[in-house]
Amino acid sequence: MEDRYSLQAQANSWMITSAPFFQGLPETAVESALTHLVTRTHPANQVILLENDWGGSVYFIMDGWVKIRTYNLEGKEVTLNIIGKGELFGEMAALDEAPRSTDVITLAPTVIGSMPAQDFVKLLQIEPLAGVRLAQLMARRLRQVNRRLRLRESDSQSRVADTLLFLAEGQGKKGQTGTEIPNLPHRELSSLSGLARETVTRVLTRLEKKGLIKRDQDTICIPDLSALERMIV
Repeated sequence: MEDRYSLQAQANSWMITSAPFFQGLPETAVESALTHLVTRTHPANQVILLENDWGGSVYFIMDGWVKIRTYNLEGKEVTLNIIGKGELFGEMAALDEAPRSTDVITLAPTVIGSMPAQDFVKLLQIEPLAGVRLAQLMARRLRQVNRRLRLRESDSQSRVADTLLFLAEGQGKKGQTGTEIPNLPHRELSSLSGLARETVTRVLTRLEKKGLIKRDQDTICIPDLSALERMIV
């Protein structure tokens, strides 16, 4: 029994230290930061964080993916981001000691490691590269939001294509025939792109007929990212 738990702990440690945020950091600093890490498995559609909650942890996705959402003035759900394995969330509340600004909900069975906020902040204080990694992450997310805002007045095809490229940048994996991303429910793609679900469905069908994407039950494959990007006007 003890060996089984030991092997599981080693597997969890490898999963989280393989995240881009920890790459290049001294092993001793990482081990110290992960001393109080707690790993949990969550089912799909489970709320991990709620807006306005006070945050005491930073979260690392070890497997699966989550959506980050808020609501507009009319009470309509708006998906701000979808992030997966190797990503982190909850860092803003840890840094400015303020309530959470968004909800976070699992989209699939997801394994998440939670690190006490004080351990995360201490790592940033003693390891400059950790601060650089976090700044790079936040800059990338801001750049993605800016791009999506610029495309809000574009046609539906451009907005769906950009949403797929957005997911490919964050969650894309190289497959034998192209870049693979999760085949999310159309309601999630609708919320990300700001389009009606029916419109998203029609555009995806059109892109598939043109050979720009290939779909199966679990994934969407993009054979040529550049070709899809040329559809954005």
